[in-house]
Amino acid sequence: MNGSILTSNAYLRSDGRKGIRNIVSVVYLVECAHHVAREIQLPFREQGVHLLGFSGCYPNEYSFRMMRSLCTHPNVGAVLLVSLGCEGFNRRGLLEAIRETGREAELLVIQNEGGTRSTIQAGREQLAHMLQALEQTPRSAMTIDELIVGTVCGGSDGTSGITANPAIGRAFDQLVSENACCIFEETGELIGCEHIMVSRAATPELGDILNASVAKAARYYATLGHGSFAPGNADGGLTTQEEKSMGAYSKSGSSPISGLIKPGDVPRTGGLYLLDVVPDGEVRFGFPNINDNAEIAELIACGSHVILFATGRGSVVGSAISPVIKVCANPETFRNLPEDMDVNAGRILEGRAGLDEVGDEIHSLITRVANGQPTASESLGHQEFVLGYKSFEPIGPTCHPTYQ
Repeated sequence: MNGSILTSNAYLRSDGRKGIRNIVSVVYLVECAHHVAREIQLPFREQGVHLLGFSGCYPNEYSFRMMRSLCTHPNVGAVLLVSLGCEGFNRRGLLEAIRETGREAELLVIQNEGGTRSTIQAGREQLAHMLQALEQTPRSAMTIDELIVGTVCGGSDGTSGITANPAIGRAFDQLVSENACCIFEETGELIGCEHIMVSRAATPELGDILNASVAKAARYYATLGHGSFAPGNADGGLTTQEEKSMGAYSKSGSSPISGLIKPGDVPRTGGLYLLDVVPDGEVRFGFPNINDNAEIAELIACGSHVILFATGRGSVVGSAISPVIKVCANPETFRNLPEDMDVNAGRILEGRAGLDEVGDEIHSLITRVANGQPTASESLGHQEFVLGYKSFEPIGPTCHPTYQ
């Protein structure tokens, strides 16, 4: 191990990766199994059992890749798959992929179990067994260079790009200097900032790729006839797409950009990475960023142990699998929603703190969360999750030039 100790009590997985949580995932593989899966999970929600799933019936390579990455995330200790039985999802392939990592995984097929009540009963018995087995999960020290942190912003307003987003950028710079892995995204909200990112790319070839990823997002929005600038952003004081882009961009800090990844790609070295979340190919899937939780799921599929969520208007969501830290940009919002927020970056606007101070606070909170402290959204039981249809082409070696 290299670097300073982040926690002495991480959960050690058989592949050597380490988690900061030890959850059981109940996963529905089609919307028709959603109710049964939810009823299985609900009595165990306070015991670290999370619900996630894919609603579509038609098979999709992206959804399978996402589910495989999420079900084998280092924060996940065991998985219960719930299938209706006639959907197109490759349930056996997913089951085997999870078991190959050494995790306990079971599959219930509603059409083979006798229906709703019998499947719920069987699922609850499986969860009780899994939770008992998870108590024996080996623990290990985890260093800062083994940490992956993702960031997203939602409910942005005129204060977001002044306080919360750049404060997250300062925390990112500190983490990258410690060889942690940091991931930012929202290429559709970086339009106009691509030339700045190109200047920060580790290689000229990567710079070209970064520029192309933003151009792809711009084409996607143009084809759909709308962008990422929402009425709520305008009500909150943002005036243009460019202003919103500058605020979103500031979450990335000032470190060199080490690579570009796509959903399900786990960076192999520390550094700063851009996650391209806009589908490749022709425009087929409607709005490319379905909502904030779809983006959070993609960040988690890239290995993020924790998510930094900047909000000005006041989003209250959390996520399944990985803790979400809310960094509130607006001091009025923080006073209005104190139970839902973790960090009051709005103090910067009031002259009561500086960007470096709040960046240090975020960095310190990540350490405490890694050591078991629940975030506000965790304490309130938020476990939102969304997964839709997309398609991506694999990245090439020029996308990750810092990996040797």
